[in-house]
Amino acid sequence: MNSTDKSHETTPGLSLDKSSAFVTAAGLHIVEARGDRVSGWIDLGSDHHTPWGIVHGGVYLTAVESAASIGASAAVADRGLIAVGVHNATDFIRGAKEGRAEVVALPIQQGNVQQLWEVTISRAADGQVLAQGRLRLQNVEPRA
Repeated sequence: MNSTDKSHETTPGLSLDKSSAFVTAAGLHIVEARGDRVSGWIDLGSDHHTPWGIVHGGVYLTAVESAASIGASAAVADRGLIAVGVHNATDFIRGAKEGRAEVVALPIQQGNVQQLWEVTISRAADGQVLAQGRLRLQNVEPRA
């Protein structure tokens, strides 16, 4: 994380060992988390497969939702807010069985009430896009 970016101070721990079982199973490892960019990776393998031996689309949906939510929440943390997904549109472009997938989330629009983020998931070995999604988020006060 950027040493001048204090937004991570109000963001929950981003390591998998602090995540729910669901997020842990998806396997997204966050490398960079800021209000203007989130990046990470997933090591895809048989634990992510459908019965037909390819990665389940839910893994990509989860990565889109997680990466964009982290970045959008970091962007509004200084206002005491978090961002929650209200619409996830993810396209599955290419099938995969295994290997490292890189995840990069970037904001398209960041407003006072809503944000729109784009997330690209690419095969690390050759850069081919596996999935791409857009997540619309609402900036809200955290609930107790």
